Amino acid sequence: MEFQRKDDPLKIGGTELTSRFFLGTGRFPSPAVMQMALDASAAQVVTFAVRRVNLDYVEDDSLLQQMEDRTLVYLPNTSGAGNAEEAVRIARLARAAGLGNWVKVEISANVRTLLPDPIETLKATEQLAKEGFVVLPYTSDDPVLCKRLEEAGAAAVMPGGAPIGSGLGVLNPYNIGLIVEEAAVPVIVDAGIGSAGDVVQAMELGAAGILVNTPVAKAHDPVAMAYAIRLAVEAGRMAYCAGRIPKKRYASASSELEGISAPSFHTLQRGD
Repeated sequence: MEFQRKDDPLKIGGTELTSRFFLGTGRFPSPAVMQMALDASAAQVVTFAVRRVNLDYVEDDSLLQQMEDRTLVYLPNTSGAGNAEEAVRIARLARAAGLGNWVKVEISANVRTLLPDPIETLKATEQLAKEGFVVLPYTSDDPVLCKRLEEAGAAAVMPGGAPIGSGLGVLNPYNIGLIVEEAAVPVIVDAGIGSAGDVVQAMELGAAGILVNTPVAKAHDPVAMAYAIRLAVEAGRMAYCAGRIPKKRYASASSELEGISAPSFHTLQRGD
């Protein structure tokens, strides 16, 4: 029997989505494989670095041409920006070029770890929200910072599970759980995911969605991995909504023992 929740849409910036799987478009072995992975993922939101797009001739850009026959929400990102001023400028250029008003603010503070700069990310989020952008900032898994980004106007917050492309999974599930608990906007776990198991964990913690690129693009079979992660997103979300049992220190019998007399030690020794 197939069972799917029909009443559980994801809403971001006034847009209703049926898929909670956001897919990055970089690092695929070929455009054809990216197309097939996109099909397998059923993703509605795709992200790409604005610096990869020819903003002067968007209609002729090879990356966008690969997606022009699909109904997608573009989430251009500001990867490469070193501060808030650069990120804001990149977002404005993308909107002026017709890429929409969604933007993923991505400002790295360290080229080795690619961890986000919290101060510059907060500045950019506040400015872009004032200008009417649907802002989804990539940030660290800091519950306080995520709340500040929400207060600054973020339409969703995107804490990393681990450093970008590391495949380490959710290193601090406690923090992700706190972020979800405190958030009044969707929480999209972004970065560090390595497998479908990581996705299920993040979704069961209450994440509203997952953004991945490397674990799909660099898998031995990107198309199969895209489908696996799609199923993991759905399974994790369903499990979260169903409500897991509480964790206990001791065993709890699944069958009631009331009225059943347990055999004595001597009886067991005799074999009766």
